[in-house]
Amino acid sequence: MTLEGKHPQFIRLTDTPPNGNVPPSLLAQDFITPTECFFVRSHGTIPQIRLEDYRLTVRGLVEKPLSLSFDDLRRFAKVDVMATLQCAGNRRDELAAIEPIPDEIIWGHGAISNAVWGGVRLHDVLIEAGVDPQAQHVACTGLDEVERGTSTLGFGGSIPLTKALLPETLLAYEMNGEPLPPLHGFPLRLIVPGYIGARSIKWLNEVVVQQQPSDNYFQQRAYKLFPPDIRRETVDWKGGIMLGENTLNAVICSPTSGATVEAGTTCVLGYALSNEHGVVERVELSLDEGQSWQAATFLAEQHDGWTWRLWQAQVVLPAGEVCILARASDSDGNTQPKDARDIWNFKGYGNNAWHRVTVQVTENKGSV
Repeated sequence: MTLEGKHPQFIRLTDTPPNGNVPPSLLAQDFITPTECFFVRSHGTIPQIRLEDYRLTVRGLVEKPLSLSFDDLRRFAKVDVMATLQCAGNRRDELAAIEPIPDEIIWGHGAISNAVWGGVRLHDVLIEAGVDPQAQHVACTGLDEVERGTSTLGFGGSIPLTKALLPETLLAYEMNGEPLPPLHGFPLRLIVPGYIGARSIKWLNEVVVQQQPSDNYFQQRAYKLFPPDIRRETVDWKGGIMLGENTLNAVICSPTSGATVEAGTTCVLGYALSNEHGVVERVELSLDEGQSWQAATFLAEQHDGWTWRLWQAQVVLPAGEVCILARASDSDGNTQPKDARDIWNFKGYGNNAWHRVTVQVTENKGSV
């Protein structure tokens, strides 16, 4: 069953709460993802909010606490930012194939989308509130209700104050020129370009300026990265790394793994995404397990610094089973790790190993 407002090919990975995405081959068709194709990640209820009742609270280490209605927010200058959001669990299925990852959604490589977000800068709201010099983090919480054990809480997390004050960080009330749909955070969500999607908190209710990172479950426990040797049974939750910036990645969207194609020239399509500081400068493909590489072509030379880059390449496939590899390099000289086993973690986060797609290549029927 398709979610209301979503594309007929939308794949529901869970029903309650709703989570899913369209096939990656469909994603790669548009630089700006149509809202009906944008992936959905939720952890609890989808709150039903009356705009006339809505308030955003800003408090903590500020000179003047604020309680802002939706109309109050629209007093601030409106800006648009194009930004790609990616779930931290994107490509988890490849890690789960190495060793099972229980109690997590097994995302493929479709938990990513790109949109134009309209709203007001978080910077402007924080400046009006007046930030205390001791502040270092901005913690946010949503109006959704998430059950964890015997507790019910709103999804929350924090970002460094330095990121909160940058002009790209938004309190967004529009998505692709239209009001935010309920699935995507109506009436207001945080947009943190360059960071994992979990930091772009939906149904935003509260902004707290403070010295320490958020103590919310999803900051302190759920979205943490641990080394490959750690297992859920042995983990010390006080350790690990709180997830923040995206990682450099290149992914093949078409053809898909398991597809059958004819021998000869085939067009390979995909997307690439950089971390917060670099720019994807090169995507390469290999048909011989990395012994040789050929460069892909970006579908647009110009791009916003917070967005993915779509790319394509014409490759000549011989008959038989062929594995196509993809990797990206960025402006800082970074590239992707070769083997997913080296970055396996029991939460299944941050998979940016070389992407592999295996296809069956049949003899070209038109050849002699």
